[in-house]
Amino acid sequence: MKIELNKEMITLGQLLKVCDFISSGGEAKSAVKELSIQVNGEKENRRGRKLYSGDVIVIENQTFELE
Repeated sequence: MKIELNKEMITLGQLLKVCDFISSGGEAKSAVKELSIQVNGEKENRRGRKLYSGDVIVIENQTFELE
Protein backbone atom coordinates (compact mmCIF):
# COMPACT_ATOMS: atom_id res chain seq x y z
CA MET A 1 0.00 0.00 0.00
CA LYS A 2 1.33 3.43 -0.88
CA ILE A 3 1.11 6.19 1.73
CA GLU A 4 1.49 9.77 0.56
CA LEU A 5 3.27 12.06 3.01
CA ASN A 6 1.98 15.61 3.35
CA LYS A 7 5.20 16.69 5.08
CA GLU A 8 8.87 15.74 4.89
CA MET A 9 8.73 12.89 7.42
CA ILE A 10 6.51 10.92 9.75
CA THR A 11 7.43 8.91 12.85
CA LEU A 12 6.81 5.19 13.11
CA GLY A 13 4.29 5.84 15.90
CA GLN A 14 2.34 8.23 13.66
CA LEU A 15 2.39 5.71 10.82
CA LEU A 16 0.98 3.00 13.09
CA LYS A 17 -1.94 5.30 13.85
CA VAL A 18 -2.49 6.31 10.21
CA CYS A 19 -2.54 2.64 9.19
CA ASP A 20 -5.00 1.74 12.00
CA PHE A 21 -2.66 -0.57 13.93
CA ILE A 22 -3.26 1.59 17.02
CA SER A 23 -6.06 4.00 17.94
CA SER A 24 -4.03 6.51 19.95
CA GLY A 25 -0.45 7.71 20.15
CA GLY A 26 -0.18 6.34 23.68
CA GLU A 27 -0.44 2.79 22.36
CA ALA A 28 2.64 3.19 20.14
CA LYS A 29 5.16 2.31 22.86
CA SER A 30 3.75 -1.15 23.45
CA ALA A 31 2.79 -1.70 19.79
CA VAL A 32 6.37 -1.37 18.52
CA LYS A 33 7.41 -4.08 20.96
CA GLU A 34 4.52 -6.44 20.15
CA LEU A 35 4.21 -6.05 16.37
CA SER A 36 6.61 -7.41 13.78
CA ILE A 37 7.99 -4.24 12.13
CA GLN A 38 10.72 -3.80 9.53
CA VAL A 39 11.92 -0.54 7.99
CA ASN A 40 13.87 -0.93 4.76
CA GLY A 41 14.52 -4.59 5.59
CA GLU A 42 15.75 -4.05 9.16
CA LYS A 43 13.86 -4.86 12.38
CA GLU A 44 12.63 -1.70 14.10
CA ASN A 45 11.22 -1.11 17.59
CA ARG A 46 11.57 2.65 18.09
CA ARG A 47 8.26 4.51 17.86
CA GLY A 48 10.15 7.74 17.17
CA ARG A 49 11.98 6.36 14.13
CA LYS A 50 11.75 8.99 11.41
CA LEU A 51 10.37 7.74 8.12
CA TYR A 52 10.85 9.53 4.81
CA SER A 53 9.58 9.30 1.26
CA GLY A 54 10.99 6.16 -0.36
CA ASP A 55 11.06 4.11 2.86
CA VAL A 56 9.42 0.68 2.78
CA ILE A 57 7.82 -0.44 6.03
CA VAL A 58 6.50 -3.95 6.70
CA ILE A 59 4.13 -4.26 9.66
CA GLU A 60 2.74 -7.73 10.42
CA ASN A 61 3.44 -8.83 6.80
CA GLN A 62 1.67 -5.77 5.32
CA THR A 63 3.91 -3.58 3.16
CA PHE A 64 3.65 0.22 3.13
CA GLU A 65 5.62 2.45 0.76
CA LEU A 66 5.99 6.12 1.61
CA GLU A 67 5.70 8.66 -1.19
